[in-house]
Amino acid sequence: MHHGKGALSFSGKEYTIMNSLTLVFTALCVFAIAYRFYGVFIASKVLALDPERSTPAVVMEDGHDYHETNKYVLFGHHFAAIAAAGPLLGPVLAAQFGFLPGALWIIIGAVVAGAVHDMVILFASVRHQGKSLSLIAESEIGKRAGTIASYAILFILILTLAGLSIAVVNAMFHSPWGTYTVFCTLPIALLMGVYMHKIRPGDVKGGSVMGVVLLGLTIYTGPYVAANSTLAGLLTLSKAQLSLFIPLYGFVASVLPVWLLLCPRDYLSTYLKLGTIGALAIGIFVVHPPLNMAAITPYAGGGGPIIPGSLFPFLFITIACGALSGFHAIIGTGTTPKMIANERDILFVGYGAMLVEGFVAIMALVAACVLVPADYFAINAAPKAYEALKMTPVNLPELAAGVGEQLQGRPGGAVSLAVGMAYIFSSIPLMKNLMAYWYHFAIMFEAVFILTAVDTGTRVGRYLLQEMIGRFVPKFNEKKWMPGIVITSLLFTFAWGYLVYTGDIATIWPLFGMSNQLLATCALIVGTTMIIRMGKAKVAWVTAVPGILMVPVTMSAGYLNVVNNFWPKGLYLLVTLSVVLMIMMALVFIESFRKWYQLMQTVSQADLEEPTVALERARK
Repeated sequence: MHHGKGALSFSGKEYTIMNSLTLVFTALCVFAIAYRFYGVFIASKVLALDPERSTPAVVMEDGHDYHETNKYVLFGHHFAAIAAAGPLLGPVLAAQFGFLPGALWIIIGAVVAGAVHDMVILFASVRHQGKSLSLIAESEIGKRAGTIASYAILFILILTLAGLSIAVVNAMFHSPWGTYTVFCTLPIALLMGVYMHKIRPGDVKGGSVMGVVLLGLTIYTGPYVAANSTLAGLLTLSKAQLSLFIPLYGFVASVLPVWLLLCPRDYLSTYLKLGTIGALAIGIFVVHPPLNMAAITPYAGGGGPIIPGSLFPFLFITIACGALSGFHAIIGTGTTPKMIANERDILFVGYGAMLVEGFVAIMALVAACVLVPADYFAINAAPKAYEALKMTPVNLPELAAGVGEQLQGRPGGAVSLAVGMAYIFSSIPLMKNLMAYWYHFAIMFEAVFILTAVDTGTRVGRYLLQEMIGRFVPKFNEKKWMPGIVITSLLFTFAWGYLVYTGDIATIWPLFGMSNQLLATCALIVGTTMIIRMGKAKVAWVTAVPGILMVPVTMSAGYLNVVNNFWPKGLYLLVTLSVVLMIMMALVFIESFRKWYQLMQTVSQADLEEPTVALERARK
């Protein structure tokens, strides 16, 4: 069978040749222009950020959750919290459809949907005293919508943390190097927190230098620790052991003051994340490997071995956090708004961090697409599914020998991403014999990358649970009441930790993908309601358009998941959960649209009034 340029070769001998450097450079330019013009437009004309207005971090300072934070440290915390498995694994799996659909959605989606979503919902929480998305929905739309949203968000967050944690377990188990590095970040973060808060308050530069130097020593000594049989034995943990350690860490990070462990550790991890992604970009610049994956593969219409569905709607659900993510709304209404020192920082932290995550997603897509298609599918497809493709691995035996591990039949995206990164790094002059080093480094990097979302997500879940229980037991609303903090942290950690210990990523991730995008849609619609209420109906399209467009995407994905994936496999619990979640979110959407109509009517009636009176009427 003949395959023209741009087609996927089933023989493994014909590839689409496109320089990856072009894609990377295009993404950088678009993101930079978007931040300078579209981001500034939303900040000034839509949200009207006020640098003179006191933020909750200043007014409600308590030294535990509400804490005024340097914008660069906060950017590091926020980016580390939102950038988890999604921008790494989602684009890798979506490469099944070809590099072009994923690249277009990441670049366009991050600019007009994801970054807008993150900045608007962060602004909404800052203006609502750092409250959660459910309480914002209650305030902006109504009590019924807020109550429904609170249960849906709690459920989605439990699924999210379980899915992220399982990804960490799969990356770290039997990996002493990765375990050693992750363990070392904990005491380093504690030392940084004490130094910047107690010893030299506000000395961000000193704390940063100390943390980066210690992290560099940890990374440098990792291979030697792994080579030592005694130390490697102590640090080689099973999946069951890691499934206990990760929830334990989440609990501790949720209970301790935010400045002591969570914020400095996430800030520290950001250096590793951005440093690695920056090094990967330099590697692409030096090596400029071709994108061997076709622009659009035959699987765009369905029937692929990795994603059981067509390009629409599963491309959007699979890429998730790389372009738009509901998990970001949880962080943006959780820890981050309680630490914003000045409203003008919302643009840098909210819009900026999402664009950086979009760039991470582009890097992950490139790392997957530089692999020969036959090798890519051999790694990511189950053995039986790959056999049905009638492909033959091309470079996979050589790659497996280079990293010293079995690579075929390792689905999930993590292994192929690590192989792609290792291939690029080892292609740089003077690094040709370091394939194994870079592969294990990439695995460690993925684990650290994902784990930073687990600690913040657990803390946000604690906030949400405190708010929900506080409706019946007012004592739980007291932010400094330690018994309430410990009880809610324990309950929430147990809920997602139980799923980690007893489940697997195949049963949790599909439902998470759909629910995550549903939550993002909900946040965009709630944000639109607030913009209309502020008297800015003429510019409410910035959130209304992406929010409304995502409704059919998410609902159709949920329906197809139930009909084609869960029900045929007898996964009736997942069927029930999917249907209940879609119904709850549909009710929130209906309540929101009714509120839009009411607000628009109010604004229309006020057109002939004085502008200040009309604005006041719209806000009521």
